[in-house]
Amino acid sequence: MEHYFIDQVFDNQDYTQDIFQTAEYENCQFKNCNFSGVVLSKSSFIDCAFIHCNLSNAVLHETSLRDVTFDHCKMLGLRFDTCNDFLFAAHFTQCTLNFCSFYKLKLRKIKFLDCVIHEADFTAADLTEAAFQRCDLKDANFDNSILEKADFSSAYNYRIDPDRNKVRKAKFSRDGLAGLLTKYKLDIT
Repeated sequence: MEHYFIDQVFDNQDYTQDIFQTAEYENCQFKNCNFSGVVLSKSSFIDCAFIHCNLSNAVLHETSLRDVTFDHCKMLGLRFDTCNDFLFAAHFTQCTLNFCSFYKLKLRKIKFLDCVIHEADFTAADLTEAAFQRCDLKDANFDNSILEKADFSSAYNYRIDPDRNKVRKAKFSRDGLAGLLTKYKLDIT
């Protein structure tokens, strides 16, 4: 990669108007930036933080995310499944991740804290020891997913079929048990 940025802060950049530089970014912070619909393909983000950014519909084809944190970000329709999966590691706090795809990704120990994750696709993802703390998982799809030791104890609105996913030692609250029994069409009060 020709361009390399280290220890820089990018603040209030609107990359829908300004040109985004395809590069390797290490230990950089992006604050209040607009990446909506921007092509981030083939860029690398290592130990970076995105804070109050809009990344909705950004193109992530072969983008590297290694130990990246997203805090208070709007991230609608992202295809994380097209990212470079080598050393993929990201964590999300108070983000909106509606319609995102995590299809077949290895997401061991990933953390989603206080996120809205409506209609996201976790099909065939490895979510071993993942944490979904206080997350709204309305209509998120878990099918053939590995959810062993994952923590859903404070998550809500999820529907997970234990027959179609590996859920050994996953944590669920009593209040969320209905989300595990949806296919039986029970009237749980």
